[in-house]
Amino acid sequence: MPDQEKRVAWVELFFDLVFVVAVTQVSGLLHDDHSWSGAARALVVFIPIYWAWVGTTMHANLHDVDRAGARLGIFAVGLCGLFMALALPEAYESHGLLFGGSYWAARLLLYALMRRSYRGVGLNPFSAAAFVTGPLLTLGGLADGNVRLALWALAAGVDLLVPFLARRRMAGIAYEPSHLPERFGLFLIIALGESVAEACKVAAEQAVTPARLAAVAVAFALACALWWVYFAFAAGAIRHAVRTAEVAIEVILHPVEHLHLDAAALFFGGTALYLATFGYTRWQMFRTVSTTRLSAAAGCLALLPAATFVPALGAMAALTVVLVALNIWEARIAHRYEDPERDYPYTNVERPTA
Repeated sequence: MPDQEKRVAWVELFFDLVFVVAVTQVSGLLHDDHSWSGAARALVVFIPIYWAWVGTTMHANLHDVDRAGARLGIFAVGLCGLFMALALPEAYESHGLLFGGSYWAARLLLYALMRRSYRGVGLNPFSAAAFVTGPLLTLGGLADGNVRLALWALAAGVDLLVPFLARRRMAGIAYEPSHLPERFGLFLIIALGESVAEACKVAAEQAVTPARLAAVAVAFALACALWWVYFAFAAGAIRHAVRTAEVAIEVILHPVEHLHLDAAALFFGGTALYLATFGYTRWQMFRTVSTTRLSAAAGCLALLPAATFVPALGAMAALTVVLVALNIWEARIAHRYEDPERDYPYTNVERPTA
């Protein structure tokens, strides 16, 4: 009998509550300013939050976190994450040191928890965060204005680059493959769930009109389509759900007004990036081109120039139609290849039979 697959532990689900708060706070930053500079500033603070969550997920993947000591370690990282979430509304103002110092503390804790698992891999995400990006975020918290933003952006870039540089050495670590997709799926649920909850909250504070009800319905359909793109056929990008949520809220507030160019670019361009990311993961895994998702991404970009000339509700409906059409297209492909005599579409080998 094969060993039982590793499942997500209860302590991990409790830990996720902290990051629900953090994602909500990042979403709030975008709500206040969803210009290009506002989106960049939100992304810069989102990356450390995301990597703290990823680091804890890696720890839970490689260790038995149902032991008392491991639980306490996760609780300690969760407290640091909570401090980061509390700092976010004023992270670029008076709470920069709280944000940067809390991140550094979280990464030092994770480095201590993961040091043995990454023995022999000198450059890894945990050592880089403990000794490079954590200090950079803390120094940025002591700085002001553009200097803070530059130091934090540099730290975010290092956090994203190190896994790519260390990927060959890290490939030798025996991860539990069943645990990771479940964890990253749960993170996407957090992001999409936050967008749905925030849209409902905003709508409840406004007068109920047919246009606003239609906007809520289309926003929910868009969230469902994004969920389907991820869970029905693949696993990949996450951050776009946070970025799209704030534009959906703008549509609910002003459904018959036109989108500004920055909001339309974030909406359509962000969705195109979300879809194009699957092209990258498909190529990395199977060396095949994801024609369906790349075509849908191109369709989103093609709609962008017209998005500012129609009511916001119409623009969001058009984007939803693209995603629904993509899901129908891929469902038809999946159905076509259910025949075991055909080649499985996502690999270069035949689908294994029972």
